[in-house]
Formats: sequence, C-alpha cells, structure tokens
Amino acid sequence: MNEQIKVPKIYIDLIDQVFEIEKKVEILTESNSIGRNVSRLKEIFEQLETDGGLVYHNPIGEAYNETRTDIEASIAGNSADNLIITEVIKPIVRYRKGGITLIARKGIVVAESKS
Repeated sequence: MNEQIKVPKIYIDLIDQVFEIEKKVEILTESNSIGRNVSRLKEIFEQLETDGGLVYHNPIGEAYNETRTDIEASIAGNSADNLIITEVIKPIVRYRKGGITLIARKGIVVAESKS
C-alpha cells in the first residue's frame, strides 16, 4: 500500500538522524556498541504506539523506475536505462499499524545507470 500519512515532523527529523548515524557506523571498525544503540532506537520508533510505529528503509542498490511511488530520484549520468539507486539522501519512512503500512515520507535518492 502506498498511501501517505502525516506524522509529526520531529519524528521524521529524529529518524533522519538515526539513519545518518547508521550510515556512519557502517564505516567504523569498532561499531558494535554504537550499532546496538542504533538498533534500540529503531525498535523504539517501531513501538511509538501500542500496535504500531515508524520504520525506515534504505533502498540503496535497489532498481529504480519511474513507477516507484515511495521515492523521489535524481538521475545521474547520461543514460536512464537499468537505473540502480546509488545514494540515499533520505530514507523511506513508513508508518505501520496493525497490518496496514502507509508512507510517512518518500525517500530521496540518486539513481544511476547500471554499467
């Protein structure tokens, strides 16, 4: 389901910060303790309400085409064929409650043609 829902901006801002920390942790050699803290923050967002919360998704490496409704993409390079997401500026944020998932914020990405 790709309907959008409004959630407080402060939650989106917090998720963006956790996402940035998570990206930086990936390049550290001693990231275990920080990684645990990031995982715990993600769990807290998932449990903001009794039966739901917010989750985010990093679509790096996924295929991109114009029919995707969960991201806004800038196309890099000379070709628009076989596009792959090569950079994620903002992750896709989804609101989950019960069995329903709605987009709280579209992801912002850069896509390039697969060589």
